[in-house]
Amino acid sequence: MQHGSSIPSCALHSSPAARSRSSAQAWICAACVMLTTAVVCDLARAAYPERPVRFIVPFAPGGTNDIVARLFGGKLSAQWNQAVVIDNRGGAGGVIGTDAAAKAAPDGYTLLMANINFATNPSMMSNLRYDTIKDFAPVSLLATSPTVLVVHPSLPMKSVQDLIAYAKANPGKLTYATSGAGSTTHIAMELLAYLTGIQMVPVHYKGGGPALIDLLAGRVSPAFTTILSVMPHIEAGRLRALAVSTTKRSAALPQLPTVAEAGVAGYEFTGWWGLVVAARTPPAIINKLNADLASVGAEADVRDRLKREGAEPMHTTPDEFRAFIRSEVGKWSKVIKAANISESR
Repeated sequence: MQHGSSIPSCALHSSPAARSRSSAQAWICAACVMLTTAVVCDLARAAYPERPVRFIVPFAPGGTNDIVARLFGGKLSAQWNQAVVIDNRGGAGGVIGTDAAAKAAPDGYTLLMANINFATNPSMMSNLRYDTIKDFAPVSLLATSPTVLVVHPSLPMKSVQDLIAYAKANPGKLTYATSGAGSTTHIAMELLAYLTGIQMVPVHYKGGGPALIDLLAGRVSPAFTTILSVMPHIEAGRLRALAVSTTKRSAALPQLPTVAEAGVAGYEFTGWWGLVVAARTPPAIINKLNADLASVGAEADVRDRLKREGAEPMHTTPDEFRAFIRSEVGKWSKVIKAANISESR
């Protein structure tokens, strides 16, 4: 009877051929593991979403963020055969809803509508509870748009120069509407004030919807707002449009000059909307979301609706959107510092 190790001697002194077979078997096993993992990821990607998806809009209902979210959310719902529930969480210039999205499970079942606030809040808010870059995974841009400078018809100005002259003659008398501190509507007007030296008082609302209500009532005026939200009111004469904020005229309002054309050299502002999810969301889900958004954005009725309202449909890769966000954060931090813009101003 042999004592000691019970390991067969053939295992200790295997032939080169045996060792080759063992190596081949190990490689096959590793390949099987990788293939199985890939199949599981593909199945997870194909199955998503298996339940309703929450789409957080960090502003009140009725504004442009809400309009764009409902347009894309409705199409995704039909495509997925799952409910996409719009969750309007307005307040603090978009911080409340954005913070909720940052703390959501990274599983693709909570989406966030991001706009310029997403890029300006890091420079305006001293105590953000989330990190704009680290706590989110970009998916894609959805659309871009000029903002349009409007006044209530009760005011006498018919041009940008009229507005500037009135504001200089009456410093601090005009109160302009914003959809929140650091929002598109806030930064666009503060940029105008910075370049022209005029003084106006911002009135911050919890979103574009509430701001538009008071603007239409004449309780605040002027305002920079999106063509998407005010086109019907311009056409009906309830608001008077003076200029658009981009360097090129808008196809939706070709008769309007740009602010730069109207005499404010160097003025340029473009609004944007995009979709982000919580950081650490699986790449397979991000890629599926990106592909599905591309499909929705290519639909003729979606593109026609956006263009009719003055917005330009957009689609990017996640990496392209990440680079865009970083660029916007850097760009507007300089403007915010130079113009001394804060969360209260």
